[in-house]
Amino acid sequence: IGERPMRFLKLKEVIEKTALSRSAIYRKMDEGDFPVSVSLGDRAVAWLEEEIHSWMELRLSQRQNH
Repeated sequence: IGERPMRFLKLKEVIEKTALSRSAIYRKMDEGDFPVSVSLGDRAVAWLEEEIHSWMELRLSQRQNH
C-alpha cells in the first residue's frame, strides 16, 4: 500500500529530472555513479523512475552532510 507503480523514464525525462546532460549521464553510469539503463530492445533504453529518484535523494543527503 502506498507503493508507487514501476515506471520507465526515457533519456529526455532523465535529463529533465536530473539536469544532467546526456554525456554526463552515460559517463556517470560508466563510473558506477548513476543508475544503469534497462534495454527495451531495438536501441531503446530507459531508466527506472524509482532508481532515478533514489539517486537524487542520495545527492541531497550528501549535500546535507557537508
